Amino acid sequence: MERHPGQAPRSWLCPDPADRLRVVDMEHRLKPVRKASFGVLALALVLMGSWVGWWTLLPLAIAAVGFQLVDRRLERSPRPEIGIALAWLMSQLAIAGSIALTGGPDSPAVAWLAIPVVTLPARFRGQAMWVGVVITCALMAAVTLGVDPEAVIDHPDKLIAPMALLVAVGLLSTALMRSDLEHRSSSVIDPLTGMLNRNALQTRVAELTQQAQILQEPVAVIVGDLDRFKLVNDGHGHAAGDAVLKDVAYRIRKSLRAYDLAYRLGGEEFLVVLPGGDATKATSVAEALREAIAAEPIAGLHVTMSFGVSASEAGTFDYDAVFAEADIALYRAKQDGRNRVRVAGGQVAPARPVAA
Repeated sequence: MERHPGQAPRSWLCPDPADRLRVVDMEHRLKPVRKASFGVLALALVLMGSWVGWWTLLPLAIAAVGFQLVDRRLERSPRPEIGIALAWLMSQLAIAGSIALTGGPDSPAVAWLAIPVVTLPARFRGQAMWVGVVITCALMAAVTLGVDPEAVIDHPDKLIAPMALLVAVGLLSTALMRSDLEHRSSSVIDPLTGMLNRNALQTRVAELTQQAQILQEPVAVIVGDLDRFKLVNDGHGHAAGDAVLKDVAYRIRKSLRAYDLAYRLGGEEFLVVLPGGDATKATSVAEALREAIAAEPIAGLHVTMSFGVSASEAGTFDYDAVFAEADIALYRAKQDGRNRVRVAGGQVAPARPVAA
């Protein structure tokens, strides 16, 4: 089976595949707020320009360009969390540069280093978040002690107070984000498989529609349904059925790229959305998923899955229409013997015959 970028080894930034999905999703949500924040900081530097100098705008512009480059590559990177972390670090370096240029420990911008720290818990969990806090504290020490050590020695409060602010912001942001994630996860995460559910899909469709228009790319949809799943529940019990669903969900996630989206629609039905994917690409992915599920027994049972594929035209995405076409293709796959892939419009996916 073809190896997809989503199968790259886990990183300490995203120890779980779901973390990578959350990082990308949160980056989309933070993007407009980040732009507004950069605008506020730029305005403040302009207003202070007569006193602190106009060159302080340069580091901020460099950080803005860094995030712009990350945004362009976000949907195509197998490890988007690395680019996001580097862009975050660049923003901290930009703020640190502005502090160094405006007086070090006497700079009015020292507390600004706390701003990116607020976003850390939204992106990363556990040790990755606290590594960011430590890096920020080190930068704060460097641009205060390094620029004017005597001022800090004479007035330690110039370093102690803003550093305490950093740690407090990290602690409070972590607690608030953990609470938010728990409440949000209960509404958008399927508790059995850990996959996104219909509620999560509804909020993503609008973004995908807009993304298709901006990038002038298609969006592909794959609908999958386990074959004869009722026989598993009836013959082996619901515990075996749950084990099958969880393992199928795991194999689907493992076979996808980092920026592909997988959902459990309910029962034994799953959905995969491929931003930028056409029917040919989606057919290849669906066939890889079919093979992954049929390759080895699940809970001691031979399990197979049928798939229907459809894709929008480049630059447009009508989810209801594309889903309906994929659903019809799935119905044909069931009629044709199950354990196979069918494409909207009557095309037949080139698949090796495997017993249903």
